Amino acid sequence: MRLFLCEKPSQAKDIAKVLGASRRGDGCWLGAQVTVTWCIGHLLETAPPDAYDVRYKRWALADLPIIPDQWKMLVKSKTAGQFKAVKRLLGEADELVIATDADREGELIARELVEHCRYRGPIQRLWLSALDDASIRKALAALKPGAETFSLYQAALGRSRADWLIGMNMSRLFTLLGRQSGYQGVLPVGRVQTPTLRLVVDRDRSIAAFVPVPYWAIEVQLVSAGTTFSAQWRAAPDACDEQGRCLNPALARQAADAMTAAASARLERLRTERMREVAPLPFDLGTLQEVCSKRLGLGAQETLDIAQALYETHKLITYPRSDCGYLPLSQHGEAPAILAALGRADPALAELMAHIDPQRRSRAWNDAKVAAHHGIIPTVAALASARLSGKQRAVYQLIRARYLAQFLPDHAYDRTQADFACAGQALRAVGKQIVEPGWKRALPQALAVAKTGEDTTTQTLPPLREGQACAVAQVHLKDQQTQPPKPFTEGELIKAMKNVARLVDDPRLKQKLKDTTGIGTEATRAGIIQGLLERGYLRKQGKALTATPAAFSLIDAVPRAIADPGTTAIWEQALDMVQSGEMSLDEFVAKQSAWMSKQVQRCAGLHLNISGPAAAQGAAPWKKKRRPGKPKAATGRKRKPAPTN
Repeated sequence: MRLFLCEKPSQAKDIAKVLGASRRGDGCWLGAQVTVTWCIGHLLETAPPDAYDVRYKRWALADLPIIPDQWKMLVKSKTAGQFKAVKRLLGEADELVIATDADREGELIARELVEHCRYRGPIQRLWLSALDDASIRKALAALKPGAETFSLYQAALGRSRADWLIGMNMSRLFTLLGRQSGYQGVLPVGRVQTPTLRLVVDRDRSIAAFVPVPYWAIEVQLVSAGTTFSAQWRAAPDACDEQGRCLNPALARQAADAMTAAASARLERLRTERMREVAPLPFDLGTLQEVCSKRLGLGAQETLDIAQALYETHKLITYPRSDCGYLPLSQHGEAPAILAALGRADPALAELMAHIDPQRRSRAWNDAKVAAHHGIIPTVAALASARLSGKQRAVYQLIRARYLAQFLPDHAYDRTQADFACAGQALRAVGKQIVEPGWKRALPQALAVAKTGEDTTTQTLPPLREGQACAVAQVHLKDQQTQPPKPFTEGELIKAMKNVARLVDDPRLKQKLKDTTGIGTEATRAGIIQGLLERGYLRKQGKALTATPAAFSLIDAVPRAIADPGTTAIWEQALDMVQSGEMSLDEFVAKQSAWMSKQVQRCAGLHLNISGPAAAQGAAPWKKKRRPGKPKAATGRKRKPAPTN
């Protein structure tokens, strides 16, 4: 019997349908010599410390660090029934096809079962990027040898064990230190959570320390051939800051008075330049979360949940947990069918489709930049979009618009810059004239309330010529102040986690963080932020995220290496070596254990001054019925082996 092991019941149902396995069995779908079963995320979890020694039920500084000699896995009680079914089927299988999500975590979900149940038969890998029938059939015809993805499992297992070591040891350590100073809450510390929290703490401190600086600007309304347009005063460089803002009020008032008294401004230089903008790439998950936060007001987890439903339930989009916006060249051959399906599904696209060229190949198609997953795009199952409404429809339209943009021309416009002299002062007017809407044709209809609006140059200048005089209609002297940094929103924090390389000085680590797209993964970032909110480290004020007093205290107390994104880069380098075979899993874990032991020794004598609101105190962040010593795991994608990651 050939057994397909899927990650979720819905995924198993889709694959079983294509395989003709239509008869329902115990925890599986049955067909002719083929069976399809499923996990429910992780059916196993890394054992807590008290599974190694009963004394670890009581948290004590003397027991730290806790480093298992032989790692143990336990069956999750909530899904024990499905584990029993999978174990039985693995015992009966002649061949196994791993059909979990095509990423590091998906590999771990399957392989940990293979090891725990001691399956020793042949293994193949089904690598899926979408769950519509056509994509499943294509993937079934191109199964990978199981050995080809085994290294993903080793790297995932290394990540899991490193997270456990940090979460269990550092969380216990700082919770115990906090209790010594009177704080009764749990203080979870983690490899991704703590650097993320530091981003918000640092931003809040920058806002609190910000001292506004006054500056002055002058807007002048000029008239040519009956058309009024705006020009901005350009002060002398020695009176401005690095952003070109005038800091001298007397100079600004003098300039405003002189221009008010003037009758006209003379055009000294006129320059028009043809500008072109290429289409943005299809979405990766982080960019989708950022845009949905900004344009639709959605939280990061809410966006992920909607995208997951569009992928699993509606079959309308490809795999959403992608960290890549590029597309493989082979996918371009499927474009005509997808475009035709989109057109049939939504008659409102008819006008736009007249401008679509299915043969156009944008910069998105680039095999060199596609890793495990490609950008999030629509599937041929577009007719199902008629059932969408509200937020799901809005998110789908965002994804659809980015894909349609790949088949439209560049957006082209003429940018005109006009420099004037007025009463000895310099003025500049900038105008924009759209020549070819190009890919932006896809935006108004598809995005509705989510138009881009990035370009602030909206005025169109009247016909001008060098040497002509334009009448001065009005002069506005503006008394302004520099503004502090804005608090993070969920979307902006996701972006900061992706672009955290800018905070690292070491060029090698900076590049590594760029290569790995920052801290966390597309699959876990939303969960990390949600976990920080639930534990009382962050709070929401409208869309803004701010750190609580407990967060400030914790970031000040933990070793800098724990909160430094550069540490994550070092670990990712090591995990890459595990995945490539340059470092064994045992060697990686041994190095993590040694590093953790040093951190515990350095911090064991610290005195913490932790304070925080009631929401962050006591047992609020954890389930009340949970036994002491077994804090709830961090919110994450599937399994949470440690208090946080």
